Amino acid sequence: MSGSESGAGLELLFRWASPGLARPHDALLCFVHWELVTHRYRCLGAGDQAGPEEEESELLPAGWNADPDLFTLRYRRAADHRDPAAAPRELLLKAVPVDGTLILNAMECNSQQVVSLTLNVADYVDEEHLQDFHRVYKDREALRALIASAVVSPLLLCPRSKAADDDRAPRADPDPDPLRGRPPHPDARSPAPGPNPLDPFAVGRADLDPFGRGHLGGMIMDPLRSGYPRPFFDPSSGLPNRLPPGAVPPGARFDPFGPNGTSASGPTPDHLPPPGFDNMFL
Repeated sequence: MSGSESGAGLELLFRWASPGLARPHDALLCFVHWELVTHRYRCLGAGDQAGPEEEESELLPAGWNADPDLFTLRYRRAADHRDPAAAPRELLLKAVPVDGTLILNAMECNSQQVVSLTLNVADYVDEEHLQDFHRVYKDREALRALIASAVVSPLLLCPRSKAADDDRAPRADPDPDPLRGRPPHPDARSPAPGPNPLDPFAVGRADLDPFGRGHLGGMIMDPLRSGYPRPFFDPSSGLPNRLPPGAVPPGARFDPFGPNGTSASGPTPDHLPPPGFDNMFL
């Protein structure tokens, strides 16, 4: 049964439930229940916990309006025939009457998605004709559309389970960079660990192609970041600048300059200053 056929069967449900309709909130929840039924939900029972030998039904369960301050109903929606392997949807509906309104809170149990809707009871139910089906409801089409858009549609759009949603979600890039373009081939997703030490002309490629992957060298050549292996000791300790690779041949006796253990100096605020930076009149 589709949502467009929500009028069919509502009168039968109302006449079945009318002996127990004591308040306008009861009549309004009866309408909400039938709108869920037209979207292939079936009621399992009242209360938060499942009872023994529950069966799906289009009718309201016994004792559904026993508590005048809180309505709690549980529903199940079978999987679509186009996806028979999918799990059914479980729905928990709670309705609270508050100062002439009925606050609906519906939770899709698998995904824990919650939607809420507040209905002004007097806008949709005529309290003076509570037992007359043809006069009790006001503006049925508007009420149907509101329930469908604010409750049913958001719940049907949410995933059936968090686990399934996590399995289908795309994996995050371990090194995301919003400035980089998407790689042209799937095998190009893994960035290169660094510039190729066998290519001495790789300097400047990052400036020529700033969106490419694996080009980590700028126009300024840094020997210690060129990809060549570094010695186990730092021969540049104590010097204002680093010695270039190869200044100390492998295996040669070498006495480090300055005190041992001094960390090499890195870029400072005065590193490559702009022209005239010390001119106070600029």
